[in-house]
This record gives sequence, C-alpha cells and structure tokens, in this order.
Amino acid sequence: MKNKLINSIFAVLLLSTVGCSEDYLNTEPTEIITQEQYTEAAANNPALVKGLVSGIYSTMFETGTGGTNLDHDDFGQKGYDIYSDMLSGDMALSASVYGWYSRLVNYQATVDFTRNENYKPWRYYYRIIRSCNIVIKTLGGNDITPVNQENKYLMGQAKALRGYAYFYLAQFYSREFESSRAILPIYTDPEQQAQPKSTTADVYALIVSDLNSAITLLNGYTRENKNQVNDVVAKGLLAYTYAAMGMNAEAKDLSVDIVNNGGFPKTTALELKGGFNNVNTPSWMWGADLTTDQGLDLVSWWGQVDVYTYSYAWAGDRKVMDNALYASIPASDIRKTQFSASTQLPLNKFFDPAKVAGGQRNITTDYIYMRVDEFYLLGAEAAAKSGDEATAKSLLSNLLSNRLTSTTYIDALTGQALLDEIYKQTRIELWGEGKSYLSMKRNHKNATRGTNHVYQAGTSTPSNDEKLTFKIPQAEVLNNPFIDGQNY
Repeated sequence: MKNKLINSIFAVLLLSTVGCSEDYLNTEPTEIITQEQYTEAAANNPALVKGLVSGIYSTMFETGTGGTNLDHDDFGQKGYDIYSDMLSGDMALSASVYGWYSRLVNYQATVDFTRNENYKPWRYYYRIIRSCNIVIKTLGGNDITPVNQENKYLMGQAKALRGYAYFYLAQFYSREFESSRAILPIYTDPEQQAQPKSTTADVYALIVSDLNSAITLLNGYTRENKNQVNDVVAKGLLAYTYAAMGMNAEAKDLSVDIVNNGGFPKTTALELKGGFNNVNTPSWMWGADLTTDQGLDLVSWWGQVDVYTYSYAWAGDRKVMDNALYASIPASDIRKTQFSASTQLPLNKFFDPAKVAGGQRNITTDYIYMRVDEFYLLGAEAAAKSGDEATAKSLLSNLLSNRLTSTTYIDALTGQALLDEIYKQTRIELWGEGKSYLSMKRNHKNATRGTNHVYQAGTSTPSNDEKLTFKIPQAEVLNNPFIDGQNY
C-alpha cells in the first residue's frame, strides 16, 4: 500500500511537471502535492527521483515538448538540431511542399516574436530546467551533495541537464557572448516566480558551475545506457561552454581529455556510411535508443530528414547538404559518398537499415546527441585559438586519417588558414547533427547559402545578425512582467 501511494504521488507530480500549458511559469497544482511532500516521499523511495530523471531524458525525444499540439517540428532536442542546422546554412531546404521550416529559413520567424518557432525551443528548454530544479530541490538543494550514492549520481545528472538546457538557450537567444548583456531569466528553484533577465556572464556562470558540479558528482558512475549523462558527457558539454565563452585553453584541455581518456574510439570509415542509426556505435557518447515503445513516427527527426523513412524528406521537403559545402569536399574524402552527387541528400549518412524509400513507419532508428569525433575538432579549434598549433594539427590529422587519402597538407597550415580548415572540417564531419550553428557562432562566421536553397539562396548573413537568433517568445513577454523587450 505504501509503495502504491508513493507511486501515485510520483505520477501526479510527473504529469503536472510535463503537462503542456501556455506558460512554463504557471504554478503547479499545489493542492495535490507540495514540494515538501514529494521530498519526504522520495526520501523513503529514491526510485521516485530516478523516475523523474528518466522522465527528463524522455522529454528530449518526445513530441509536443515545445508546447504545441502538434507541430511536426516539435519533437525535442533533434527538432532544434534541425532548426540550428538550417539557420547555419549548411542544411538546405532544397524543396518545400508542406511548408515546415519555410518561415525559419526565409528569416520570417526569427524576426517576429509572435511566431511559434521562437516559442518551441524556449518552452522545451525551460521545461527541462524546471524538471531538473524539482530533482535538485528534492535531493536537498543546489548546494547539497547527497550522502546516498545513487542520489549523488541523480543530482549529477540533473545538474548536467540543467547546464545543457541553459547552454542551448544562451546559444539560441543571444547573438554572441557579451558578458554584460541581459539575455535570459534564471530559475534554480521550481517554486520561483517570474524572474527578470540575467546577464550573459551570470547565465554562463551557472552553466559552468552546474557542469563542474556534475563532473564531480558523476565520477565513478556507470550508466545503464547511453541515454543517460555521465561525467564524460558532462565534460563535453563544459568544453562547448568554454569554447562559446572564448576560454579556449580550458576547452582544449577538456576536449583532449575526452579524446585520450573518455573510452570512445573515433568513428570508423565503415561507420561513417553505416546510417548513424545505432546508439551502440562505439564512438557515440550520448544518444537515445529508440524502439517502438516510444511510439515515434512521422513527427520525429527521421520523419523530417530520412528518405528511407515515411517522411517529409521522402514526400518532397528535402533537407540536403548546401551545394557549396558539398563542392568543397575532395573526391578522395570518404564523407563525400555520404551524400548524393546529384541532389546532396544524405542517402548514405542517415538511413533506416532496410533502405526502402518511405519505408520506416515506426521509428526504431536511434538519435545521436554527442560523439567523440566532435572533440577532435573542438579540441583542434580551441588549441589553434590558444596558440597550440601542434596539438591542433595532431588532433585534426588524427581524425581525418581514415577519411582522407592523405593529411600531409595539414602540416603546412598555420594561423587563420588552420582555423579555416578546422571550421570546414567541422561542418563536413558533423553535418546534420546539430553542431554547425554552435561552430558558426563561436567562430563569428557568416551563414552563407549556395544555390540549392529554396529561400535566400546566395545570401551571406553574419552570425550576429538578428535573423540568426531567436526572439523571446510572445507568451513570455505577455506573462512575465519583468520582460519588457527583446534582447536586441
């Protein structure tokens, strides 16, 4: 009876946490359960907290988590990976039949705060943050290290995920790293009411604090599956954070540590053309193992990008590599064969194993969030920026050694030429994985479009242009009395 009662309490809280509402700041139904009651129940049954953390991971791939019912681009982190890849210009919408992403790539959505494209990522990431805050408070609060080992690991995961969410909010809702500019409200307690915007410096200070704390708390943690964050994934998130802040020596050190000590081999030549559909790929550090139990179908990343899935890409809304980027890949580079020479579709990079056009109806191909190859590239970039060109060249050559027939040309590169090569290789290697936008912003590059884009073909837009950054959504402006205008 006791366990039934506790499980019922957990179910009520979880539903109230993840249920859709127009404003993430709405007060939860305290007449049903209070934070104190939940904390007391969780003390008697730690499985309640574990269940809530599992729910956060599910939020990352569930549909409707951006607050819509149901936009077909609203399916968690991978949905916003498509947003960012398209804004970077590296993922081209080369044909549009059904209209998804058309307002985004035509720069209509990002300049109009009433558009839902601004609301969905805001809603999603703050939903993650609120759930993390519930876990953290239940385990004692922001400054507490739980004594129980399992709770310690749960606290570490919650802090890592909160850091992850604030990092992406900072990327999407600020043009560049300007320490004194107010950009986002900070919430570190689930019972906080509406807050004013905090400065970039304060937001990043929280991200760094959360991720450093997570690394410490997760030391020694053996995760059950790659869906969960461990200390190596937390280090990866922190490396990206330091790189965005311009703290390149720190980003380099973390990246090199991941490459040398993380326990993940780089992606092989065979795996590069293996479909990027299996979370058990040795180089994958973080991802989601999708089965029919999750119930994903058309409304998913695969349902937008893969022509071998019953998808918009198959039906005519093609997401392809920018043709100028494709043309820059040497014929001897194995990664060129990931894409169709005629259409630039990623036919041999991302695919359902059956390879039947429009075939996969129920999604069982997995989601990738992070792989070790990213840190060869991020480490090379950070090393070059911090004056350690020897390490930069070593990391870049190591990664490319099984992609190119020869990497000797790298030896002669120096200064801006070396940085430009690292940037290009990052765009090629990580195409379609949601990393190009992050790279574009921290390197202050333009989003330059080739001729195969339906909209804005041939344009070049600076990374700090307002068209490449989301607006604070209308719902937040209306419901938060402390938000009286946009960031820019």
